Amino acid sequence: MSGMVTAVSSNGQYSFTKPNRGSITLLAGLGVEGDVHAGVTVKHRSRVAQDPTQPNLRQVHLIHEELFAEVGEEGFAVAPGELGENITTRGIDLLGLPAGTLLRIGDEAVLEVTGLRNPCLQIDNFQEGLLKQVVGRDEAGNVVRKAGIMSIVKEGGTVRPGDTIKAERPNGPHRALERV
Repeated sequence: MSGMVTAVSSNGQYSFTKPNRGSITLLAGLGVEGDVHAGVTVKHRSRVAQDPTQPNLRQVHLIHEELFAEVGEEGFAVAPGELGENITTRGIDLLGLPAGTLLRIGDEAVLEVTGLRNPCLQIDNFQEGLLKQVVGRDEAGNVVRKAGIMSIVKEGGTVRPGDTIKAERPNGPHRALERV
């Protein structure tokens, strides 16, 4: 399975959205260089309040560009970086990947998929009603999260729009993604 990077974003300050960049640098074990969420331990405020020693399984947030078209059909205008993601993708089923999948991006960078982003109320502060578009329930009543996936940096490198993404699924039984 493969796709491509359509945008990269980072922000050194706490903010819901992240400005687009010409490139970002991924640092092994830390995340996006200069991004407020980079680090070995959790950086998201709610998680820091619970336990600041938790490992940071949310170093890099990826979201599929196809989601923007989907919510656009419901009247929402969303552009890359506006939902706080670091890497916007096209052509790869991020939500269908199992935990532990390696994403090889460009010539150097390797991410390991850790789980699903758990969308929060800040999405409705960005655009009222958008939260219902990115989290809902399926026919069986199960929660469905569509706001992207989280990952950790296994191998660092520079990531740019236009870079290819190749997914390598883990050996053995696959674990479905859960919120992290």
